[in-house]
Amino acid sequence: MKAIVHGARRSCLLLAALAMAAAVMPVAAQPATAIAAVARWPDKPVHVYLGFAAGGLPDTVGRLVQQKLAERWGVQVIMDNRPGAGGITAADIVARAAPDGYSLHLSDASVIAVNPFTYPKLNYTERDFEAVSIVARSPLFLAVNSSVPVANFQELIALARARPGELSYGSSGIGTVHHLSMEALNLAFGLQIIHVPYKGTGQSVPAMVSGQVAMVFSAYPSLASYARDGRVRLIAGNQARRSALAPNVPTVAEMGAPGFDYAVTNGYMVPAGTPREIIQRISQSMAEVVKLPDIVERFTALGIEPVGSTPEEHAAAWKADTERFSRIVRAARVRAE
Repeated sequence: MKAIVHGARRSCLLLAALAMAAAVMPVAAQPATAIAAVARWPDKPVHVYLGFAAGGLPDTVGRLVQQKLAERWGVQVIMDNRPGAGGITAADIVARAAPDGYSLHLSDASVIAVNPFTYPKLNYTERDFEAVSIVARSPLFLAVNSSVPVANFQELIALARARPGELSYGSSGIGTVHHLSMEALNLAFGLQIIHVPYKGTGQSVPAMVSGQVAMVFSAYPSLASYARDGRVRLIAGNQARRSALAPNVPTVAEMGAPGFDYAVTNGYMVPAGTPREIIQRISQSMAEVVKLPDIVERFTALGIEPVGSTPEEHAAAWKADTERFSRIVRAARVRAE
């Protein structure tokens, strides 16, 4: 009888040991698999999701950087434009993607920093992303259709005050930096210029040129040719200092709104949980790419400042933008329609 009991006890202990071993083995194997995946990265195409249409500043930045990254990494880097809804579609794709470094999100600060304030039912939050690198920074210019009877910023403010609710402006979508720059202007000068959202500057700028809306805030490359042929007038810049591309165009800050600075920062993010080694590798590649002479020359010609920040610098800028833009969202009562 004792032999039977001892035998049963040994069997139970053996089964328990086997169960523990079975439970431990996958856990032990998983880090090795993850380490191997990090070591191999990248060994397949990398997708960059952009929440705006082709032709705008983020798209231009992304395509210039994309080519150099593909050369450096030896794999395809695919730009995937998903315009509309203030960049939400692209951000949502990346938030739900595997955290393996193969799905990147390119945007300005507003898409992640501001959308949670303007779209209360988002499927993602800023906690679903990790900062990688700011690659570029550039000002936006306030431009008006040449049919608008103003020659300078002061005349535009006077006209808008005399005709509240009659003038309109286009943007790249609700909550974008183009939208919030204009709402900041409305707040700073007590104006009522009406918002008309589009799916990107590829739509909003032509709408302004054709007279569908009176004005836009947009990047210099989107406006330069129209300004040269007289179809639009550049009225003011939205960053703290004047741009070397348009030194005669004053800033909103110097025209009566101290501290008015809403320059666009374009940066890359990845899904939360992406291995730190991969984030550092992507960030380092981007910092090297934006310092290449031909990229610097191209960026400079477009009025874009190459940056190439660390993940930590990007995260700090992201936090600052969240605080800055959220104040405008609350004060202007910006909400998704």
